[in-house]
This record gives sequence, structure tokens and C-alpha cells, in this order.
Amino acid sequence: MDDAVKALLAKEGFDTSLSERTIPIPVATDSGQRPLPLGRSLILLQGERPVTVELKDLSALFIGTRQPPSFAKEPSPEYLFFFAMIELTAVHYCECIGKAERDEEIARLYNHLRRRPDGTDDNPLFSYLQGAARLYLSLKDVSRAEFEAVANRLHRSARHFQTDAASCNYIEQLTATFNS
Repeated sequence: MDDAVKALLAKEGFDTSLSERTIPIPVATDSGQRPLPLGRSLILLQGERPVTVELKDLSALFIGTRQPPSFAKEPSPEYLFFFAMIELTAVHYCECIGKAERDEEIARLYNHLRRRPDGTDDNPLFSYLQGAARLYLSLKDVSRAEFEAVANRLHRSARHFQTDAASCNYIEQLTATFNS
């Protein structure tokens, strides 16, 4: 957890408990409406007002050695908002670019996030998934093992929905779930 980020967001009126809802991460675009990758700074919106927050690398945010439960069937309730923060970010990103990302690509990005949490990728979506995780870990204590288990479960979910090289079932299912 990053106490400075938590204090700043609380002061700006964000629900830093993440017990009722997640904090959406807006997608920054260039003049041609192409998404720009996120950097260390994240611009969040409190109503119409932008709030800029500097986030640490994921590896600097891991706390403790707590072991995660099994996510073989579904996430346990205490992890739902962690999953939701990342998955909603993926949905918002795809809505911004006007197309669903392929299941194969989403699975690759989740796996990359698990293996190289502070890494980079040519697909700007990676930086948004990473940004969602960085924001969550700035507000909640999460061990490296918990983070890796969540990222691995997300990877497996995306692969589960893949029916062929062009399928976009995972994002389409998430979109339907979150928009219902």
C-alpha cells in the first residue's frame, strides 16, 4: 500500500476502501483517438475534475507473504474488487478503441503482467492493466503471491474463452456482465 496515494485520493473524495466500487482509469488518447500508454502518472477523474497521482512500480508495492486462496472455481469475495479493477480497465480500454481485444492477446498480456509486473509491452492495453493493478496495490496490501495468483487466474479465464485465433469472447462476456 502507498499511504501517500491513499491519503491524496481520500482527500480528493475517492472511495479508497474499494468496498463499494472500483476507481475507473480513463484512457488517454492522442489527437487521432489512438490510446496512449500510461506512464508513472495516472490521471483519474473525480466528476469532471482530473486528479493526477504518481504510482510506484508494482514490485515496490508488494507487501508481506500472504498466500492466496485457490481461484480454481471463482475469486473469493475479498478479491472481487481486485479482479474487477483489472477487468473493468480492460473493458473500458476496448470500448475506447472501439473493438474488443482478442482472447489470445488478453491472455498474453495477463501472463506478461504476472511474469514481468514492472515490464513494458507494445500494446498500450498492457500499461492500463498494469496501471489498474498499481492503483489497487497502492490502496490495499497485496503480496507478490496474491498478485501472481490473480494475474494467473485472469490469464486462465481469457484462455478459457478463446475458441480460435480471432475470438473476442472474453471481453465480450466481461462487457455484457459489467453493463448489465
